[in-house]
Amino acid sequence: MPAHALFRPEDTRFEVDVDPLIAALRAILPDEGLIVHEAGRRAYECDGLSAYKQLPLLVVVPETIEQVQAVLRLCHEAGVPVVTRGSGTSLSGGSLPHPQGVLLAMGKFNRISHIDPERRIARVQPGVRNLAISEAAAQHGLYYAPDPSSQIACSIGGNVGENAGGVHCLKYGLTVHNVLAVRMITMDGEATTIGSEALDSPGLDLLALMHGSEGMLGVIVEVTVRLLPNPLTKQVLMASFDDVEHGGHAVAGIIARGIIPGGLEMMDGAAIQAAEDFVQAGYDTAAAAILICELDGSAAEVADQMETVQACLREHGATRIQVAADDQEKARFWAGRKAAFPAVGRISPDYYCMDGTIPRKQLARVLRRISEMSAEESLETVNVFHAGDGNLHPLILFDGNQPGQLEAAERLGSRILQLCVEVGGTVTGEHGVGVEKINEMCVQFATAEIEQFHAIKYAFDPDGLLNPGKAIPTLNRCAEFGHLHVHNGELPHPELERL
Repeated sequence: MPAHALFRPEDTRFEVDVDPLIAALRAILPDEGLIVHEAGRRAYECDGLSAYKQLPLLVVVPETIEQVQAVLRLCHEAGVPVVTRGSGTSLSGGSLPHPQGVLLAMGKFNRISHIDPERRIARVQPGVRNLAISEAAAQHGLYYAPDPSSQIACSIGGNVGENAGGVHCLKYGLTVHNVLAVRMITMDGEATTIGSEALDSPGLDLLALMHGSEGMLGVIVEVTVRLLPNPLTKQVLMASFDDVEHGGHAVAGIIARGIIPGGLEMMDGAAIQAAEDFVQAGYDTAAAAILICELDGSAAEVADQMETVQACLREHGATRIQVAADDQEKARFWAGRKAAFPAVGRISPDYYCMDGTIPRKQLARVLRRISEMSAEESLETVNVFHAGDGNLHPLILFDGNQPGQLEAAERLGSRILQLCVEVGGTVTGEHGVGVEKINEMCVQFATAEIEQFHAIKYAFDPDGLLNPGKAIPTLNRCAEFGHLHVHNGELPHPELERL
């Protein structure tokens, strides 16, 4: 396991008496709901960030909310850490197990409880797959807008925890913009509903706080999502560029004209070739970059925007523009983008998927600098990203069997994230922090801000039992990483000195 992903001593301060814990859990769960033997636990040792592995102490697989509550109460009383896991597709190590903790696997919470087509809402359990919501709503002419590339597998509970986006988040928002309410269980077993099915709910906006909280504040057991009607008209075009920077400037140009596409995605030459070899999407493999743009709305609106977008693309050096002739070709254009990650997996023994966000105007500059830094580290980087909102996903290719290559990939990834902060962006867009970006959080946020994050965590989970060691760096970690700013030689918040 890479050095920066190891749990710090303050994260492994727990003392667990295993045998009484197992006996108590057996009294709560059905026989198949408790996994004790190593072979079974090994299946949960990592999530989508497979470079980081940790065997959980125990795995529990509850089937009811009452079982979840009982497990949390037990762990709270015994001082046992709990890490919640959905489909295990996290790319930041968000559901990496704790060596002294219980892994709470929510896979059996996979039912769509209710769809109300008139109010355009759906209540679902957290283990429901993202795509399954749209599939169930399709008969009503509705769909769920956030669509991560992993939507065929990722769960809605995990989407809330990471505030996932997708190729259509530019126009229709992230998970936080499409969820009305969540029902959650606190670490001491109390059930509470945050948000409501109404247009607004009284009090502080704790619903937004739950999004991106990475399982550190509570365990989600139900989510109420907003459904949207299918667009009247949809058109997809694809533009080729002989220079990646020209494509970056074209993105800024489209947005500057006041057009917000339903989706605006970009891939560089290496990603184009990998995706084309994998799914035969009809991509221009001679291009240095392609830009996929989807416009939706009324027929007149889409026609007008198509004319403006094509003129903008030509103005910024597009060498070729293809307009999808039918629904099948639209699907092919998007299929290549959706399959980009697995496609790259076919051309490299390993890859490290980064996730950072930058101002759109910095896109060309950052792409150029990523290329330079990749050469400095002697690694190849394939770029796939949500160009419209500046969310980058550089895929760093390496071979984990070659000594030093994983460390070089991590080093390059850290440099890319720090570059994002340097140009006014952030270290994450939709993959979360987990353990992957926890050092870089020290770069983006000052000590006082990190203390406030810990104070929020303390308000929900004063014993620090929910997903410890994730998302929020300790002050000790920041000091080791060289980015701790202490005033007058003292920690401003005495209660948090242990951090």
